[in-house]
Amino acid sequence: MNDKKRIISIIYVIIGVVLIALSFAGKVDEFWNGMGFALAVVGLLQLLRQHRFNKNEVYREKMEIEVNDERNHFIRNKAWAWAGYIFILAMAAAVIVLKIIGQDMLSTAAAFTVCFMLILYWGAYMVLKKKY
Repeated sequence: MNDKKRIISIIYVIIGVVLIALSFAGKVDEFWNGMGFALAVVGLLQLLRQHRFNKNEVYREKMEIEVNDERNHFIRNKAWAWAGYIFILAMAAAVIVLKIIGQDMLSTAAAFTVCFMLILYWGAYMVLKKKY
């Protein structure tokens, strides 16, 4: 792993610790405490992963194969596609259910989310259509 990723991980840890400290000092609310904790944990886990990658040849080889293998690329892309389909269908169902139970604002928010996702899809499709 390169130094840029290590620096970003260290920045995550620092920001996380600062947010936790600000929360304990009463300067920010509990949301930022949780966000700080999450950032610190992610940064530490990334640093541990980078350390393992640099020190363990077997792990390094396994990770390089996993990242560069065409089959894994295909599976990742397929998983994103499925996640997108499921998300759109779930949000469309949520629009209907929320409208039925009288949660008009949430129903509208869910409808806008579906529209936004479909606009993103259309835009990505047009870009990729020209590229490929």
